[in-house]
Amino acid sequence: MESRIQMSNCLPTKRPEAYRSCSQSLPLDILWLPRSSFRPAEGELADCVLVVGVSRPKLAAALLSVTLLSLFLTFHVLYDSALYSIQAASMASAASEGRKILQSQESGRSISHPMALRKRLKAPRTPRPARRLPQALIVGVRKCGTRALLEMLYLHPMVQKASGEVHFFDRDENYALGLEWYRSKMPLSFKGQITIEKSPSYFVTPEVPERVRAMNSSVRLLLIVREPVTRAISDYTQLRSRATPSAPAVSLVGHPLPDAAKPFEHLALAPDGSINIAYRPIAISLYHAYFHRWLEVFPREQILVVNGDQLIEDPVPQLRRIEKFLGLEHKIGRKNFYFNETKGFYCLRNDTTDKCLRETKGRKHPRVDPAVVTKLRKFFVQHNQRFYDLIGEDLGWPED
Repeated sequence: MESRIQMSNCLPTKRPEAYRSCSQSLPLDILWLPRSSFRPAEGELADCVLVVGVSRPKLAAALLSVTLLSLFLTFHVLYDSALYSIQAASMASAASEGRKILQSQESGRSISHPMALRKRLKAPRTPRPARRLPQALIVGVRKCGTRALLEMLYLHPMVQKASGEVHFFDRDENYALGLEWYRSKMPLSFKGQITIEKSPSYFVTPEVPERVRAMNSSVRLLLIVREPVTRAISDYTQLRSRATPSAPAVSLVGHPLPDAAKPFEHLALAPDGSINIAYRPIAISLYHAYFHRWLEVFPREQILVVNGDQLIEDPVPQLRRIEKFLGLEHKIGRKNFYFNETKGFYCLRNDTTDKCLRETKGRKHPRVDPAVVTKLRKFFVQHNQRFYDLIGEDLGWPED
């Protein structure tokens, strides 16, 4: 209380009643002083002036702590607010700069940012073609349209074909050269394309199914077949065309005619009039005798049987089946074919050119005695039925 007493002693002594009327007892040692105790100032002043004094140390320390804490919190709030404003401005500036870079890339203008320039100038990796082992094989049958089928499939942009018949799996001398030799015979292809090779003799060679599985157990197999008698006559026609042109039409004394020079009827029938199943064109038409070997090695769903007669008459439906079987998008349509009146079959057409099979394809068949044709068809009825049972489909071949 010394501070209050000292302050009271220093005050003017006139008008003591004014002190008594202004002085009040408060817990914070608040003192009311008359205005006459202070230097006069302009304007109206109240009769008493509030003076606060703290005489208790603990209370003074508490008030000081509260004051400092308030100042600290206020400063902290102001600091956080300022920092947030700076970060927001920085993010807005970065976003604006990013938009400018993108706009510059789209408009083709040069970019000053080195990383952005590097990304822009980095060229995409160009895919390279490679020689791949075939993912699909046309395994036969001879004279059923294997070449035509391969050329038709080659119209598809995702198909690459081996040129010629490689005969890798059916000839021991080629098979001994190994898969790398076989791969070297394949065309260049890009990833995602299907490489197809065809060798019709694969179908009738006993060792081929196992050899094919050893290369690729998931390979897709295409087997194209025709009505057996028609196929046999076509086979005979080709064999005769390859015979020596100077071969005599009739036998000379002591010199029997070669098979190619004999009429089809004499070769297809034995001397006793029965069917000569030893004659190669007849034997190959016994499809079931070879197909069962393939089913012993590959599941049925991995082999697609193509109707060669329907492929000749209307290619598109058969090709749609094959595209689906190979997992290809439907690309081959009627726009890719036109009928050649001279040849009597469909020719191929793409965006740049038209193409027909070479002259050796679609040869005119010789006239065969209708009675022999009927006899052969009756002979093949039971054999065709066995083939139908294996493939799970009736191909509807004539029976007489």
